[in-house]
Amino acid sequence: MDKKWWTLLAVCLGTFMLLLDVTIVNVALPAIQSSLKANFSDLQWVVDAYALSLASLLLTSGSLADLFGRRVLFAIGLVIFTAGSLLCGLATSPLFIILSRAAQGIGGAIMFATSLALIASAFQGRERGVAFGVWGAITGVAVAVGPVLGGLLTTGFSWRWIFFVNLPIGAFALAVTLTRLEESREAQARRPDWAGFVTFTAALIALVYGLIRAQQSGWSDTGVIACFVAAVVGLAVFLMVERRGRQPMFELSLFRLPTFAGGSIAAFAMSGTLFALLLYLVLYLQDDLGFSALGTGVRLLVLSGGVLATSTIAGRATARVPVRWLIAPGLALVGIGLLLMAGIHATSAWTHLIPGFILAGVGTGIINPPLASTAVGVVEPRRAGMASGINATFRQVGIATGIAALGTIFTTSLAAHVRSGLDGIPQLAGHSAQISVLVGSGDSGRAIAMAPAALRGRLGSVIHASFADGLNGILVIGGIVALVSAVLCLALIRQRDFAQGSAAHARANAGAEADGGAPSPLGAGQA
Repeated sequence: MDKKWWTLLAVCLGTFMLLLDVTIVNVALPAIQSSLKANFSDLQWVVDAYALSLASLLLTSGSLADLFGRRVLFAIGLVIFTAGSLLCGLATSPLFIILSRAAQGIGGAIMFATSLALIASAFQGRERGVAFGVWGAITGVAVAVGPVLGGLLTTGFSWRWIFFVNLPIGAFALAVTLTRLEESREAQARRPDWAGFVTFTAALIALVYGLIRAQQSGWSDTGVIACFVAAVVGLAVFLMVERRGRQPMFELSLFRLPTFAGGSIAAFAMSGTLFALLLYLVLYLQDDLGFSALGTGVRLLVLSGGVLATSTIAGRATARVPVRWLIAPGLALVGIGLLLMAGIHATSAWTHLIPGFILAGVGTGIINPPLASTAVGVVEPRRAGMASGINATFRQVGIATGIAALGTIFTTSLAAHVRSGLDGIPQLAGHSAQISVLVGSGDSGRAIAMAPAALRGRLGSVIHASFADGLNGILVIGGIVALVSAVLCLALIRQRDFAQGSAAHARANAGAEADGGAPSPLGAGQA
């Protein structure tokens, strides 16, 4: 087999693993929580540690790959990701798995930052389009099969196997990378922006930590306020560094393009609403309704199946339909879907979620293909890598901050409804705080078992109603954010910005031909 096809195989395997671990983990979280005696904040960090590492390192990893070689960086990413997967599977405490998930995120950022550049350097002409199409299909499959595969492994074996399954895939991909791939690097590579990396990472960690801490200590807690102040200061310093730096990892001038800003808003909104809410929907299906991990994964197929079914159609439509009329309606469908999921009550069945799952899945499938082109279609080739990387970073920041913020709102609402519900049960009213903690940690059964036998039915009804009310609140918030973002994208994304990007691309091609060379399709820091 030609080396270029080996390149596509290795890249697809690495991408499959890292995207699979975005969705496969969700259905296993209740099992992880029970096995490791984790609390609700620990569960949030299991997801956020991965997202934060990805968000922080995507652009820096791309710059390092352009400088030192994409093949060698991709191999390093595979090693780190696979080792992180092994450590996750061997975890014996919440802190152990959180740190291991962060290691997975580091490896995932390196792989994702180099994957498209490796394909672009290996393929030319029409074959490049075929290769990108295969890569895109693999990403869709990973998102679609993640919940079911996670449910199968968790129910049939153990939650640890959702991580152990990466080991043979990672080992094979590494062997192919080291023996079959050719090295490529950027002739005029950018130096990593270490000052930007440090300040951006510090600000993001302070923000997420403050949001998660607020659910335990309250919004007025001194530590929470200090975290928010540190996040604001860190972000201000980051913007100053990027504005004055000679080779910034975020070219702030890109946001002067309304279409680029609109695409960034769409990326953040998609991840910060639907994908962040998946954690709480999984907890509802397993902890409140009592489904197994496999049962939950099968039911989430209604959502992921919609994504897979419409992605291909939307990809073809991108060539004919202005992207604003795909991204904005797609976000609107996601928002309407989330609002339809709300309205849950204590006796609701999971079927209440089906209409919302279908609409949100269809909306997500419509958004994803044009969103990718929006990131790079409005800039010249030398900035395409950075533009794509910024868009991917906004996705991960959306997940991290969305999970943290929505989790704080959810647990605060849950505690308030539990207290209110127990006011009518004097024998249990004094235990509302303890019951709220147990319910928020996914241990409703233990909370109910603590009550006298005669009161367990009433307590169960209070818990179910409180969980439903808390989930309804964050579903409505997510729906409103998605709808507002849809309006903003409709206003900001303009077809003429793509025409300007195409003109810049044509000028770059003409210059390259005059020099006797060919322009690089993907610039420094490709993610």
